[in-house]
Amino acid sequence: MNIFRAHDVGDDWDEVRAELTRAFEVAREAARAEESIVFMVHHDDLLGRRGPGRAMVAAGLLSAARSAALEGSRKGWTANVVAFDDDADPTHVERWAKRLAEDPAGITGELLRVGVSHIGKALP
Repeated sequence: MNIFRAHDVGDDWDEVRAELTRAFEVAREAARAEESIVFMVHHDDLLGRRGPGRAMVAAGLLSAARSAALEGSRKGWTANVVAFDDDADPTHVERWAKRLAEDPAGITGELLRVGVSHIGKALP
């Protein structure tokens, strides 16, 4: 099962690059094995609320999932992102990531938000 949970990084470019490289290596191995992958990121990082370094990683992983989904759709594997907030039950977050990695039921290239912090907000 290929689930990549983004680590918290600072605003140092070397930290950001190292985390994106780590994600790329996991995704590359999943693609070679023709297996689905799920990236897990903090919801606030997608909106830049926890610093530019974390935002770069989260946005990069969302973009990577969407690009990988296109490639995987031709070969039968998927790529998705699970975004969670601080109030999300970690068990629910893990359950959704596992479900999308094991049996995505045709879902690919999507962002699934787990938690309630996004409700009632206009999001990009």
